[in-house]
Amino acid sequence: VQLQASGGGTVQTGDSLRLSCVASGRTFSNYRMAWFRQAPGKEREFVAGISWSAEDTIYSSSVKGRFTVARDNAKNTVYLQMNSLKSEDTAVYFCAADLSYGLPTDRAFVYDFWGRGTQVTVSS
Repeated sequence: VQLQASGGGTVQTGDSLRLSCVASGRTFSNYRMAWFRQAPGKEREFVAGISWSAEDTIYSSSVKGRFTVARDNAKNTVYLQMNSLKSEDTAVYFCAADLSYGLPTDRAFVYDFWGRGTQVTVSS
């Protein structure tokens, strides 16, 4: 499956952004999906995950309550709604896919497919 993330940009503290990740190549609904991010000089970190059915979602503690992950299987798209953005949210955001009906996971090694990423910059 190929993944293409979009929706990044430069915003100010407190603003909102919605990222999208469109999948192509295989049946999107068979995949659990996740968002990760990587800030300059830091390791990649888990942000949010969603099961194939969207019934289950998980979040990192740093974004819980501010970010919401969702998906539209009819559009082969997973979203990340980011509210109340902070400067520490500045990073390149990646979407990832794993062919599994299991619960979402924050384990990066599980995901076989990755998009190229979209830059999010939050200025104070």
